[in-house]
Amino acid sequence: MKQYVRTNKILLGLLALCVAVSLAVTGRRWQAEAGSKTYDIVLDYSEIELLAEQSEHDVSWWLEQFRDMGITQVGLAEESLSSLMLNPACTVTALPMETVLQDADWRTGWPDSFIRRVEQRGYDRFDVLVEVEGEETVRLVTGGVEGRLDPDSYLIETLEGGGRAYVFLDGKVNDALFQSESYVTVMNKSFVQRSEIKASKLMYLALGFMPEKVEAVQALGMEIVPRTLAYNGHNDARFARDVIRGYEAFGIMPEYMIAGGEGVIGYDEQDDFALNYFRDNGITVGLIETAVQRENIVQSGVEELARAVDYNTVRVFSVWDYIQYRYAYYNYKGAEEIENTLYRAVTERNIRVIYFKPIKESDNRFAYITDPEVYRDMFDSLDRRLADHGITRGRASVMENVQVPRLAMLALGLGAGLGGVLLLAACLPMKKRWTLGLAGAAGVCVGAAWAAAPNTFRLLASFASAVVFACLASAFFLMAARQTSQALPWNAGLGKILPRAGGILAVSVLIALAGAMMTAAPLSSTDFMLELGIFRGVKAAQLLPLAAFCGLFLAYFGLFEKDRRTDTLQLRDVTAVLRWNIPVWSLIVLAVLALAGYYYLARTGHETAVSVSDLEIIMRNVLEEHLLARPRTKEFLVAFPGVMLAVYCAVRRLPLGTALFGLAGTVGMTSVCNTFMHIRTPLYLGFARTAGSLALGLAVGVILTGCFELAYRLLLQTRKKLT
Repeated sequence: MKQYVRTNKILLGLLALCVAVSLAVTGRRWQAEAGSKTYDIVLDYSEIELLAEQSEHDVSWWLEQFRDMGITQVGLAEESLSSLMLNPACTVTALPMETVLQDADWRTGWPDSFIRRVEQRGYDRFDVLVEVEGEETVRLVTGGVEGRLDPDSYLIETLEGGGRAYVFLDGKVNDALFQSESYVTVMNKSFVQRSEIKASKLMYLALGFMPEKVEAVQALGMEIVPRTLAYNGHNDARFARDVIRGYEAFGIMPEYMIAGGEGVIGYDEQDDFALNYFRDNGITVGLIETAVQRENIVQSGVEELARAVDYNTVRVFSVWDYIQYRYAYYNYKGAEEIENTLYRAVTERNIRVIYFKPIKESDNRFAYITDPEVYRDMFDSLDRRLADHGITRGRASVMENVQVPRLAMLALGLGAGLGGVLLLAACLPMKKRWTLGLAGAAGVCVGAAWAAAPNTFRLLASFASAVVFACLASAFFLMAARQTSQALPWNAGLGKILPRAGGILAVSVLIALAGAMMTAAPLSSTDFMLELGIFRGVKAAQLLPLAAFCGLFLAYFGLFEKDRRTDTLQLRDVTAVLRWNIPVWSLIVLAVLALAGYYYLARTGHETAVSVSDLEIIMRNVLEEHLLARPRTKEFLVAFPGVMLAVYCAVRRLPLGTALFGLAGTVGMTSVCNTFMHIRTPLYLGFARTAGSLALGLAVGVILTGCFELAYRLLLQTRKKLT
């Protein structure tokens, strides 16, 4: 190892400078994250209505209860034809024309004058016919249609007195909402597949607020966060202007803009009116996280708006229905698992607004929990736990807009290139001038990529660092394990092996941490922290170091050689592998490794068919409740102890054990880098998680090494008795 350092000291020095640049870049990000320590909760009014229906109290009573819990924001959706049809206080009927035309006498149910106007205009199956009763409802519907839709896209006929109105809405094929049905014969064989129009986006288009709902919220001193449903094709500047007039008419000046429907108001024409309204009034844009807790929901214009307002933006966590059902879950008695979900959203994923929907029974998905103390206890406990992270409740804090300087980006890319050259030098017989020449060539390639494709460059630099530094960490502990095996006799005691093994593990993790900083730094900008962009290639970044480990092991230990003299990959090593007569036991080992590898990769990420066991989740929750950050299970139970066992096996001249445990250890090195690939997760949490994993991994490693030593000595004694 000393020879390696002497030969490559220039490249190692340059690499250290690149790592220093990464620390400077991530340090700025750390400051931005430290300044964003306030979160907010927004209630969903529509579900509070449903909660009130199942309780002995009205909506106002429930709103007051939540207000007393410190919640002051209420998400209120504007009414649509669909919502009005579900409101028992309103008499509204809206039908797609395809449904209407199925009745041969459909004209008899509508005024003759209205039918004549419709027929004169012309209609098709994508249109919508509406009948409205009640003066207030008529004003709401007709006012919304006239104010928000193109005058050429509708017909309205109001009867004398204004108590009844008929509306024709001109729909297009893109507005139609279809339902597919399969017709079968008596033999249960498919006969024909039909797709029928069951509704239209026009029936969900926002028309305006119900005055009594606005009054119920404002009377309690609570603020309204408007949820305006806007749909492409009917979302022009006219629509946006009328929506904002409606806000102003009710004195609504929202703290947050959480888009509803398909996009931001006014997106069809990309008019600056809505943008200026949000920017001039300091309204914070909300990015709604997807149900799989990865990236944000795609809504037209939201990302463009976030950038246009200089990232006056927060991430929003919606309590999806599958989370609402987690009452008395995982052996808890109350809402603890829902609290855990909210806690992780705020601490781990830069969520600063929780869009809260009431809790439901886990065994009855239509029944709400109607005990207000359940909610009070949950929010109180959540606030106490978040206080340990310095996070408090209030207006959602917005992170400072930080970007990675161009020259710093170049240095980070050069660091990845230098790391790749050093990795090759760690396993191939390369002279000093060759490594310097290769480093120069790598620098030229990196510089060209930096100049030609800056956006792609940052992703490539991050990915390359994740792979290269995980491999460098593996190369180090293999190199150190071989050196330890040469320094200690095969029968050395644990008192000599364990300190060295622990030190090797610690240094390996530090190398991986340096790689984690190099991985995180190119993406340490506000857009990635808000998940407007994400790290690509997580699975590849975890798989490639495992493949590289095989070459590294061959360089330092050959094909399971007990007394290897060289420490670089030789041609004879490759030929030995190709000529190897593969024994049956090795096929069994490979099959087990393949299954373990599949499980390892399948568990990576949120979108996976391999679920985590209830027992593991309960263990995770226990660790989460007692530690600042939950250590990664695979790190402290498998990977980090694996590094120590690899060193132990190297000393005992058990190369197969070194290979298997070293492979497990490489998983830990990739995992350290993977922790910081999630740019949305605050840096301090990644460091706390890695430190916890290292501490527990050292403890578990000592225990497991002791167990293996006991088994090894028993095996030796048994062999002696047999011989």
